[in-house]
Amino acid sequence: MKNSSHTAALLDHAGRRYRMVDLPATFGARLDSLPIVLRLLLENLMRNTAGDERQAGIDAIFGWLDHGTSEAEIPFQPGRVLMHDTTSTPALVDIAGMRDALAEAGWDPALLNPGLPVDISVDHSLAVEFFAQRDAAERNLQLEMRRNRERYTFLRWASKVMRGVRIHPPGTGIMHTINLEQLATVVTTEERDGETWAVPDMMIGTDSHTPMINGIGVLGWGVGGLEAQTVMFGMPTMLRVPDVTGVRLTGRLRAGAVATDLALAVTQRLRQVGVAGDFVEFFGPGVATLSAGERAVVANMAPEYGATTGYFPIDGRTLDYLAQTGRPAARLALVEAYARRNGLWFDPGAHPLYTRTIEIDLDQVTLHVAGPRRPQDLLAHTDTARTLADLAFEPAPGPTAMPRHPVVIAAITSCTNTSDPRLLVAAGLVARRARQRGLRTPAWVKTSLGPGSPAAAAYLERAGLLDDLAAVGFDIVGHGCTTCIGNSGPLPASVQDALAHGYIKPVAVLSGNRNFPGRIHPDLDLGFLMSPPLVVAFALAGNAGLDLGRDPVQFDADGRPVHLRDLWPDAAEVDALLATALRPDDFPQAFARASLNPAWHGLDVPDTPRFPWDPASTALRRPPFASLAEGGQLGHYIAYPLVVVGDDVTTDHISPASAIPKDSFVADYLVGCGDDRDDLNVFASRRGNWEVMMRAAFYSKSLRNLLWPHAPVGQTLHVPTGAVAPIFDIARRYRDDGEAVVLLAGERYGTGSSRDWAAKGQRLLGIRAVLAQSFERIHRSNLIGMGILPLRMPPECAPERLRIAVGDRIEIDAPADAIAARAAVTVRVHRLGGTVEAYTAVAAIETRLEADLLRQGGVIPYILQQTIHQPRP
Repeated sequence: MKNSSHTAALLDHAGRRYRMVDLPATFGARLDSLPIVLRLLLENLMRNTAGDERQAGIDAIFGWLDHGTSEAEIPFQPGRVLMHDTTSTPALVDIAGMRDALAEAGWDPALLNPGLPVDISVDHSLAVEFFAQRDAAERNLQLEMRRNRERYTFLRWASKVMRGVRIHPPGTGIMHTINLEQLATVVTTEERDGETWAVPDMMIGTDSHTPMINGIGVLGWGVGGLEAQTVMFGMPTMLRVPDVTGVRLTGRLRAGAVATDLALAVTQRLRQVGVAGDFVEFFGPGVATLSAGERAVVANMAPEYGATTGYFPIDGRTLDYLAQTGRPAARLALVEAYARRNGLWFDPGAHPLYTRTIEIDLDQVTLHVAGPRRPQDLLAHTDTARTLADLAFEPAPGPTAMPRHPVVIAAITSCTNTSDPRLLVAAGLVARRARQRGLRTPAWVKTSLGPGSPAAAAYLERAGLLDDLAAVGFDIVGHGCTTCIGNSGPLPASVQDALAHGYIKPVAVLSGNRNFPGRIHPDLDLGFLMSPPLVVAFALAGNAGLDLGRDPVQFDADGRPVHLRDLWPDAAEVDALLATALRPDDFPQAFARASLNPAWHGLDVPDTPRFPWDPASTALRRPPFASLAEGGQLGHYIAYPLVVVGDDVTTDHISPASAIPKDSFVADYLVGCGDDRDDLNVFASRRGNWEVMMRAAFYSKSLRNLLWPHAPVGQTLHVPTGAVAPIFDIARRYRDDGEAVVLLAGERYGTGSSRDWAAKGQRLLGIRAVLAQSFERIHRSNLIGMGILPLRMPPECAPERLRIAVGDRIEIDAPADAIAARAAVTVRVHRLGGTVEAYTAVAAIETRLEADLLRQGGVIPYILQQTIHQPRP
């Protein structure tokens, strides 16, 4: 860190003296016009830079005020990094591979150590195999430890030999809930030159839902694992001074509406406006009416509305949350003193300058669901029947008691809607009233409750709601992402049979954040997002084709209809239960107990500076791109299109995370390596093995390859021979023949999760450039991180208009010395008939650092080159 003492002021608080960057004293009234997110970036800049670099950053941020937008770049240095097991595994495998490359070249492998604290939550590997039984959580955890033992041993090795890496074992909760309840300080301290500084808690995470922490005033956002690696090794992340969309909230939520409803309404509205890559900041009097838990639900959905952040400033509600989750009083006092002193405390009447401003009236928010295929497709909770009827599904005649659109998965899941105790208590009250009326869920519904925090069990039990939830099938199945990330486990056998015969078109309902086809379960392409209490109601109905505003949920034993209004709790009832059931000590104590996981601590872990790879492993393989020999892919070339896809291709399409189908060629490969076809686990568990993940690239039943639409799942056409085969096999043929390949896509390419394997898989396939109408922010960054050039094509080049035919080839003129942020790149389409069409694309590059990464060939070669230019030991 650079010396910044000459910018510092003193904060005397509670008998202690802190150094701090004093923004109001330094910038005066100009500060009031800046959104708070830009004030935080300004503080970070002042603290971590000096001289000309600092002055250029100050000029860039205040220059933003002239137009509400800017092309200028500034550095950002987060204070910590948060990862989960399936993003940290590939990142740490890369580091292990880079350590090998350094050692083989004569350098000390221990040179590669993170320079920032790195917290890793093991939360993405818990599958719902056991459910609707008291011991479901224990049995699922045992199965998780057995299936992932090798990978977890590797994670333990990394934490043992790398400085600053701390791992939170299975069972401790979902990463974003842990961040809210345990890790975040809002204001923290750091030592510099023998002095204690008070600074804002700012961080990045390798998960797209990292902005959940914005709900309590911590500035953080999601990045790809590749970008995180650069930050871990001491390099700042460079960003363009962001556009900031201000969302002014007025009014207050009406009776019956909950935070989920607001989050879904915000998602729809902001997707309509178009805030891709923006920082979103919530302001106005309505903010003050929302609890920190409610704010966190809205902030969590930032990637669903396309933004980098969804920020709520610090205020008394923040302090209430910190107290509720067991933070010491001294911490709360420092947060308030610092935020008020430094112009970071929320004022409901303030109206800073924003790039654009929209208004949302909380009074207008009603009960909502979203779906059945995208989180931005907002519906009234009564509209599922109409929406499903529009699909015009005609079931085959057959012997089934299930309705046309049965609810086959009903999951209270995800950090999004299980971190706020109000939502879980509301779900428990719906279950209680259903139990009192003698209702049960139909046999075809797979139910699960996976809270983000182990503290949930304590307050739900104290409220007497655990038994009520269990009575309608919602026993706790564990504390992890479960169904939200696609770890929903197998469908009931009766459902699988009816689905195979075409008797039903099944539906999932969940309190998660995404419902892309195939994400929740490979065989399901319909899903509705909703609040936890609505999940319970739809589970009891067992039929997504009902209008729950009119139709009964069920009939009781006396034949009387039970409607949703009979089950729905009021806010006063929820508040009364929370007042007696919630105890601040629950949060640290439950987390501490879960952290003692004996199976985790009993793993036999090596402590060598280089990881001892097992050549027979199907979980962990040294990656070929972690090499000093890797180079850039820029240049002038003519390429075959390997795959052509349309709009809204998600990272789930590109690199699936859910269960590995037993009948897939990926399964065949694993079985050929000695694995059990009936116990292959999920794709996400194989992210340490590049051989598996290369084969998994684009393996999605719901992905349509426009180059050869009738190709089987995960396959494409080899143009020169006309052969149709798995994509990885076709890519190898092109590579062996010395031919380049590219990919063409439509709008919002790479929406969804932050997984870097969506880019790594494309690099291993030899894809040199992706030509799309638009890119989602994190995937664009990951492509650059793997040395793949993202090109934003003009509207006339949308796949449905360009109509790439078999035999057409793509010429790209992108020499390394001409690549820069938003540079024009000439693209020519060579038609099979001999004509040539020329277009001008724009390199989807935002900063000089990104251009440098592309020239080097990506993040890993860049880090290795930076490392070997240090003095040789």
